[in-house]
Amino acid sequence: MEKETILKAMREAKKPLSAGEVATLTGIDRKAVDKVFAQLKKSGEITSPIRCKWTPVE
Repeated sequence: MEKETILKAMREAKKPLSAGEVATLTGIDRKAVDKVFAQLKKSGEITSPIRCKWTPVE
């Protein structure tokens, strides 16, 4: 569930976001966001166009 919430927030932002920004937007704990980001990076669902900022792969 957190994964879908995070991806939805990232898509709606329409710009690359840091983990901290995602945590603020979603209300999910930063450590939980970091864990989900690690999973998303490993599966190739998010990419980093700017250092420390992430966006979903379309």
